[in-house]
Amino acid sequence: MTNTMRQNQLFNQTRRRLALSYAGVMGLILTLLGIGVYRAIAHAHWVALDQELESVAGTLHDSLELKLQQPNHLEPIIYDFLPNLCQVNKSCIKSSSNPQRHLLGVINKGDYYVRLFNSSGKLLAIAGNYPEGLSENFNKTEWQTLSDQDGNIYHQISLSLHTKDQQNWGYFQVGRSLKDFEDYLGRVKWALKIGLPISLLLVLGASWWLSGLAMQSIYHSYRQIQQFTADAAHELRTPLAATQATVESALLMPELDEKETRDILKTIKRQNQRLTQLVADLLLLARMDRQSNPLPHQLVNLNDLVNDLVEELAALARAAQITLISEIEVKRSLEILGDSEQLYRLVSNLMINAIQYTNPDGKVTVTLNMIDNQAIIQVQDTGIGIALSEQEHIFDRFYRVQRDRSRHTGGAGLGLAIAMAIAQAHKGSLIVKSEQKQGSTFILSLQV
Repeated sequence: MTNTMRQNQLFNQTRRRLALSYAGVMGLILTLLGIGVYRAIAHAHWVALDQELESVAGTLHDSLELKLQQPNHLEPIIYDFLPNLCQVNKSCIKSSSNPQRHLLGVINKGDYYVRLFNSSGKLLAIAGNYPEGLSENFNKTEWQTLSDQDGNIYHQISLSLHTKDQQNWGYFQVGRSLKDFEDYLGRVKWALKIGLPISLLLVLGASWWLSGLAMQSIYHSYRQIQQFTADAAHELRTPLAATQATVESALLMPELDEKETRDILKTIKRQNQRLTQLVADLLLLARMDRQSNPLPHQLVNLNDLVNDLVEELAALARAAQITLISEIEVKRSLEILGDSEQLYRLVSNLMINAIQYTNPDGKVTVTLNMIDNQAIIQVQDTGIGIALSEQEHIFDRFYRVQRDRSRHTGGAGLGLAIAMAIAQAHKGSLIVKSEQKQGSTFILSLQV
């Protein structure tokens, strides 16, 4: 992130809004996810609790029914089976659990309790870790969740009991405390309450960083537009100022003869042509950026295109005391689908640049070749070359290399930008290889 971008209030506001939007959306997602995780954990533990309680109750139920002889009567063997069994309204002393009694061990270890009711629903006896203050009224509902006077919650299952000869003996309930279950869910809640804000802070930091990355490309485009606007204004101002100065000078003259009038009109015409060409170039780039007009599907013969351009620009090369030659290294005609006028503009821009920036007695060579289904057009000169630091900018609009390469300047710095746009519109590539004082080579690749 550049300092200039940080100092730009508009982009800072946009970045903050973008980061807060990211964080808000992620916060909502994390909150919903946390609620979903909590409910999933609670449901899974509740199902496991039901299964455990049902398993213990089923085992006790089957064991008890094998020992019951008479309805509503507690057989002495039941006391051996459940040593801490206590009849209602009788004083009982809890016996220590016998580790050899598996069922009793499960009850004591898991905070289970057992209640026995007669066929009328009257509580007869209790066993296990029986909670005080629990209602003694019998409820035939199979599964119940209830609480005692202190607000402790219990979960229980009710089953009917029968004697060995299938007489209705009564009912029994097996239940357990939900304290460990609630404690576990409480820890999960705390983990989510602590983890969610920490996650949101991390998300906010990541959102700020990501929004900065996202804004960099936007800011780069914004800076390019700013630079383009400034450069375009500068390029337009120069011919307009020259025209304005010419007109004002003419108005200050008391009389104008025919020669002076013609000179003034020629100057205005020259500046107008410069403006017209600049506007036409800008419109061409704008159309190619939008790609609103698809390229015509016509065959363009690259052999003829290169030969024609070498022939047409031969006079320009001779005037600059430069040797212009072509080397066609393919034995057949190379044809591609595209726009002949645009391709002509592309290659001519490269050749004119090469001629302009090559010293007298130098040479410009245009080569046509084919490599791996790619038509390759190279424009190589023996000119002053381009510094490595400037090579990445030469295809930018209005960019003109300073110092030596500017001595022949007269254009607006759009030629190479147009060449690159045309190459990309034809799904091709345009690169440059150059060393200072060693010349430059522009390489155009087009799909045959």
